[in-house]
Amino acid sequence: MGGGPGTTPSAYGELKVSQAELAKIGEHASGLFDRLSDKARVSIPSSRKAAGDLTQQGFALGSGLQHVAKRWEEQLNSLRDACAHISNHMRVTKKLHQDDEDYIRRQLSRIDVLDAGFDERGGKPGEKNPVYLPPPSEKKDD
Repeated sequence: MGGGPGTTPSAYGELKVSQAELAKIGEHASGLFDRLSDKARVSIPSSRKAAGDLTQQGFALGSGLQHVAKRWEEQLNSLRDACAHISNHMRVTKKLHQDDEDYIRRQLSRIDVLDAGFDERGGKPGEKNPVYLPPPSEKKDD
């Protein structure tokens, strides 16, 4: 299905999302970010301390635990960054897309106005436009 002159997107389908829906996604992402910061980070200092103690006592397990703690923190930071990105993105998405929609609608409106100018006729279809015919006094008699 395609649109034509004067056809709005809603006439043939439109991707819609409300500000409330975007805000809810952003709130969930922000909440997950906070919970990851508060609860998932608590194991890192104790894991590092345990790894240091085990290494100091001569256990090979110490370096393994240190590696796990380091990777946990890296992955946790990556997940927190993703949550922050989603949260921030949802705050601005609706505004940006609305601005795009408005711009596209203005551009299409200009095309419709131009197109309508070509549709103006001075006479019936197929007949010459009387504006371009010579005045009646200038017609020659045969």
